[in-house]
Amino acid sequence: MLMFRRSLLFILALPALAADLPRALPLWPNGAPGSEAKVAEAEKVEKSNVSNVHNPSITPFFPAKDKATGVAVIIAPGGGHSKLCLGHEGYELGQWMADHGIAAFVLKYRLAREPGSTYTIQEHAMADARRALRSVRTRATEWGIKPDRIGIMGFSAGGELAAFAAMQSDSGKPDAADAIERASSRPDFQALIYPGTSGLFNAEKGMPPLFIACGYSDRQDIAEGMATLYLKYKKAGVPAELHIYGNVGHGFGYRDGTTTAVGAWPFRFREWLVDSGLLGDAKR
Repeated sequence: MLMFRRSLLFILALPALAADLPRALPLWPNGAPGSEAKVAEAEKVEKSNVSNVHNPSITPFFPAKDKATGVAVIIAPGGGHSKLCLGHEGYELGQWMADHGIAAFVLKYRLAREPGSTYTIQEHAMADARRALRSVRTRATEWGIKPDRIGIMGFSAGGELAAFAAMQSDSGKPDAADAIERASSRPDFQALIYPGTSGLFNAEKGMPPLFIACGYSDRQDIAEGMATLYLKYKKAGVPAELHIYGNVGHGFGYRDGTTTAVGAWPFRFREWLVDSGLLGDAKR
């Protein structure tokens, strides 16, 4: 009953992005490269959506110590690169992950397609995604996280960032003055939830294992594109798991209390982590 009440209160608070959410941690305390002049500019909030992001951050959701598994995931919400859908593609899932033993970090990244934006996906949004991976890895010991069990999950536009992070990473710069930049940006696993731009995704041997979830009724380049991507990973010899849900389209995200098959996809994701040897503790 206590867990139910907490979840209900959390959901009711989401439309207004409640002040009692965990405190967001800036990825660059002095401002992100290319955004220093706008670091103090306020974000625009409309219900559970946010735009005008100039100070990229991660909002942490930590599991209780008796449930913690040492696994962590960066969650990149979607929104067409013009807003961030932080409710059903962000905070609500972050809490679910924490409740099931996985540390989650909801990423606010800079938006390349917001009207008047000077940002690009590859230069700015991707810098934010990679910085998030480096930041969590740098503080892994402090946060009780295994540094080789840090992955990235993305929805729609955020799924693009997750896929690109897995495709192009580096081991860090050993001589960097900034300790965070010395850490690797390679995700140890990736989860693509109805991601866009699938035609730009590739698969090569040695890339992180992949979990995919999408809907049969989504647009063709996603519904069929994810099937094609799965085959690319199969050909490259990279472990992959694909779930195409037959009665849903784009944007299903995660909403607590959904009773359809697609509403249980986070459980399938956690089972995949266990089956893949990434999460050794099978507690639910």
